[in-house]
Amino acid sequence: MRRKWRLAFALAGTAMMSLHAAAVEKPEELTTAKMPAYSPHQVYVIDANFPSMTDGRVYVVNGDDGKLLGQIDGGFSPGLAISPDHKTTYIATTYFARGSHGARTDVVESTDNTTLQITGEVVIPAKHGQQTPTPYNTALSTDGKWLYVANITPATSVTVINLAAHRVTAEIDTDGCVLAYPSGNDRFTAMCESGKGLTITLANGKEKNRKLSEAFIDVDKDPAFVNAVRDQNTYWFTTFNGNVRTANFAGAAPVFGKSWALVTADEQKAGWRPGGLQQTALHTGTQRLFVLMHQGGEGSHKEPATEIWVFDVKAQKRVARWKLADQKIDPLLAVQVSQDAHPLLYGITTTSDVVIADATTGKLKTVQKQIGATSSLLVNP
Repeated sequence: MRRKWRLAFALAGTAMMSLHAAAVEKPEELTTAKMPAYSPHQVYVIDANFPSMTDGRVYVVNGDDGKLLGQIDGGFSPGLAISPDHKTTYIATTYFARGSHGARTDVVESTDNTTLQITGEVVIPAKHGQQTPTPYNTALSTDGKWLYVANITPATSVTVINLAAHRVTAEIDTDGCVLAYPSGNDRFTAMCESGKGLTITLANGKEKNRKLSEAFIDVDKDPAFVNAVRDQNTYWFTTFNGNVRTANFAGAAPVFGKSWALVTADEQKAGWRPGGLQQTALHTGTQRLFVLMHQGGEGSHKEPATEIWVFDVKAQKRVARWKLADQKIDPLLAVQVSQDAHPLLYGITTTSDVVIADATTGKLKTVQKQIGATSSLLVNP
């Protein structure tokens, strides 16, 4: 009995000592870190596919050291565009009252890139296309005045938003053609299943006229990826079989370049072709095109890359070939490049790692492990 009392007193004394220790501990201080000044080596990573589709995120990563700088909430299947002055991120998204169901509200949210705080929103028609992210489901005019949001219900249209006035100016029926590829300050082109482009010219945010081009993509024999890369008003469309063709929609009539091949006849026989979710990136200053390549066959266009091939688009020839396994880099689903004089190359692996390399040499700099759950798109402002 005495032993039990001694044990009880000892336990009570220990508890009192623990309470005393807890009482003198300093309370935890919560602070909010400031975003660093804009750098061309900041990259925005969209995490918006399964299993996180209803609660998408946009992660901001410092390319110089691979560290995570912050996060922007994205809602359901967000589309993202960054203003020309790099100060604001626009996210077009959907919210349901009960998470994955209930009353639906579609909005464009404006985020201050210096704080990553939401500064405003515009309610838009509840038709925002909910799809694998692409740079052209939410895109800005060259001057940053108009935001184009692609809709699918499954009917297709584009919502035009005046960002200065914070209001919708029009919803434009695109006749079954999808997405919005901007050219200049007052027009965009939607891509059609026939391989044609439908160009809409605006006046004060409303449709002025439209023009349907000839077919420049053979959708039956060699369809193209929607994630074209851009230099001002010229877009490079890469096809499933490894061909490239430019399109410029800025003039009264579109101008299409001659198709050229990324692969030789022997490489094509060996099964080399582009693949992934974001297959190409273009450094506009050097006119270097980075292409994710894998060995596959018909239907393998979403397969991750085992190599990155680099092309001089002016000379239309390959200038480098980087095998990812040589640097123990996992297969890549997405690629992007910064647009400064000392460019960095970014990639997303099948395990959602963000890989950062020197874009001139391909040498690996760092890897940020598992950014999000299913990261799929890289945007460099």
